[in-house]
Amino acid sequence: MTDPAAVERDAAEAASAFAHPAVAPDVTAAYGQHPDHVVDFYAPRGETTGPVPLVVVLHGGAWRAPYDRQHATPFADFLARRGFAVANVEYRRGSSLPHQNAGTPVAGRWPETFDDVAAAMDALPGLVADALPQADVRRVVVTGHSAGGHLALWAAARHVLPHGSPWRLSAPPMLRGVVALAPIADFTVAEELGVCGGASAQLLGGADHWDERLPSADPAALLPTGIATAVVQGRDDIVVPQAVAEAYVAAAAKAGEMVGLTLLDGVGHFPLIDPAADACAVVAEEISQLAW
Repeated sequence: MTDPAAVERDAAEAASAFAHPAVAPDVTAAYGQHPDHVVDFYAPRGETTGPVPLVVVLHGGAWRAPYDRQHATPFADFLARRGFAVANVEYRRGSSLPHQNAGTPVAGRWPETFDDVAAAMDALPGLVADALPQADVRRVVVTGHSAGGHLALWAAARHVLPHGSPWRLSAPPMLRGVVALAPIADFTVAEELGVCGGASAQLLGGADHWDERLPSADPAALLPTGIATAVVQGRDDIVVPQAVAEAYVAAAAKAGEMVGLTLLDGVGHFPLIDPAADACAVVAEEISQLAW
């Protein structure tokens, strides 16, 4: 049973992260026809000299419809105030109504969630040229929180997807690196721990599709990538526990790849994207180390 004090702390951290008002973007552009096929762009704040790195943000929320990119806009603005150009990506998530015998909204859509992330990443260089010309598309770092951390790792691993996958790239994506924040990075461990009420299995369409779809969706199965990767994780996270990140890092090591793991004492799930939290500054520094 989870410690009541830990639950109380997690609730307070979530309340703090979600208390910030949404920050309007400088430009919004579409990468497809669906209403969710949009990217919000944030220009770097203050004076800049020359092109600046682009940070692509993939928001979390267990791939569920009630959680859209708006809750990540204060984080996107925080990064813009650190001198980055920022692209906050929206994508299709699960139904807002419970189904598949689930007691909560179902996580993600197969294959639409993956279709959208792949399409957005492929479209970004062209969109950035018009929407955010000060962004240097040769210096791109992808970051994401929780379910978005999964998508960030997946976006960097498309060149190692199984042959025949519609999302597979013929060469590694042009990325400086990935900074995954408390990511759902190992689906098997996440399901064993009941992370987000079985969201990983729901994303894949349920138990009947688990074995078939896992090799195309689980970051722990898509290694090595050859892309510089860092994971930032709170030791006190009860939403996506530390064991999930450690399982991914171990899988990478087994595949011959080193993944950086930064564990933050006294930090839970939400401070990583809370501009008022010290942990958010740590995240910005991790991104800076890859981007500049």
